[in-house]
Amino acid sequence: MTEKKNILLVEDDITLADWVSEYLTEQGFCVQHVDRGDTVINALESFAADLVLLDVMLPGLNGIEVCRLIRENSQVPIIMLTARADEFDEVIGLEAGANDYVIKPVRPRALLARISSALKHTATLSPESKEITHGDLIINEEAKRVIYQGKEVELSTSLFSFLLFLATHAGQVVDRDSVFIALKGREYDGQDRRFDVMLSTLRKIFNDDPQAPKKFKTVWGKGYLFVSDAWTS
Repeated sequence: MTEKKNILLVEDDITLADWVSEYLTEQGFCVQHVDRGDTVINALESFAADLVLLDVMLPGLNGIEVCRLIRENSQVPIIMLTARADEFDEVIGLEAGANDYVIKPVRPRALLARISSALKHTATLSPESKEITHGDLIINEEAKRVIYQGKEVELSTSLFSFLLFLATHAGQVVDRDSVFIALKGREYDGQDRRFDVMLSTLRKIFNDDPQAPKKFKTVWGKGYLFVSDAWTS
């Protein structure tokens, strides 16, 4: 029998929280609900969550700050719930360490697919020790560590997975479909810009000029290119 997965739902809209809790319970999950951002860390100490559904706009502490606090001590998958479809939430949420986001109004099947994808990706991360080196960049897959020019670089789970995928396919142009299937378990829908945002974030972190990038390139109409010989000082 498959063990039930625990989901911590952080949502101050009680009507929405009630039906999400009921729906996910019917799907075989164990759901705990809190309605304030400043209660989340305490809730996680007493509830072993396998995934967190986290609203952006919350009393006490907003979802972005909560996400950052969770990431200080945990890599539990986080899916943000947002009523805003603009780039601000997408960029800030992903940079804060969220794995995915869902735009309200929440559709039950779409939410279930995102949850299943996040849990599946977590469960299938390679347990084998693997280290990739490109010049001054060292990526240790098992330890989830990145060293660049002798210094450790802190990355969110999503950014680490994306960097690892690109570095594993160094010298190859990888299309968006391949990235989405590998990291999100679904095909690219033609509109989702999360990996474009994440590529921009990686450029900032590794000082890659966005106007003339050398390490991370976007090949228009084709996809992304990790340049292996651009990482030596």
